Amino acid sequence: MNPTQRAYFELHIAVLLFGFTAILGDLITLSALVLVWWRMGITAFSIPFLTKIKKKITALPPALTIKYMGIGVLVSLHWICFFGSVKFANASISLICMATTSFFAALIEPVIFKQKIKREELSLGLLMIPGVLLIVNNTEWDMMAGILVGLMSAFLAALFAVLNKTLVDKAEPLTITFLELGSGWLFLSICLPIYLLYQPEAPFMPQNFDWVWLLILALGCTTLAYVLSLRSLKYISAFASTLTINLEPVYGIFLAWLILDDAQELSLQFYLGCLLILGAVFFHSFKSLKTSRNAA
Repeated sequence: MNPTQRAYFELHIAVLLFGFTAILGDLITLSALVLVWWRMGITAFSIPFLTKIKKKITALPPALTIKYMGIGVLVSLHWICFFGSVKFANASISLICMATTSFFAALIEPVIFKQKIKREELSLGLLMIPGVLLIVNNTEWDMMAGILVGLMSAFLAALFAVLNKTLVDKAEPLTITFLELGSGWLFLSICLPIYLLYQPEAPFMPQNFDWVWLLILALGCTTLAYVLSLRSLKYISAFASTLTINLEPVYGIFLAWLILDDAQELSLQFYLGCLLILGAVFFHSFKSLKTSRNAA
């Protein structure tokens, strides 16, 4: 296996692990906020075992550190919405909502970078609308909250991804990850007592298999998945990486159907809507590749 083939293999393993997060969120009995608090804490404290983090952080300008920490708060809110969507609806709905992240990024990026919105990126949104409408119109009303929270999760994911793009070259990836996840954990540590005060029945300590699922979620689906995706970027293009990561909802929905039996809760129209949304994402990706090649 040559380095490029190995990179693709590792990236697919990473995407498969990312797709598994929704299933683990469904299996873990904790509420979304408490679950994310544990996930961010375990992940952040695992990073110093991978690299000497203290010197790298102190070498950064304070203003840059604050920016990374601010993005970390957005990451924590994104994960709360993501797992909230799983709890309100199910893993499949949460994952297909995440497929709209690229559309939100297409709208947010021109605003952040003060550019005009590209016609091709607007077409992505138009192509997604039939799929979204098909899902919404054929989903049980009690799952509608999960769709709305899932779309908010996708918006926040796009927002922090675009912001990270402006800062990604200013520090090492693991240093950025530690600062963002650590600050997100600190932010949730402030929010957690208030949440538990108004939700006293919400469990804080993981029970039974929750510990196993949490460790897999934090160390496998977060730390390991991130390291694998990071290593793969040394040998494959950013576009190829993005296109592969778009497979996350595909892997995740298949796993949810296989492990959680989500098919009993969802209609055929839901899966048709999924195909339309995923088709729009991949069509836009291939069109972008063709445009970039023609420009070159």
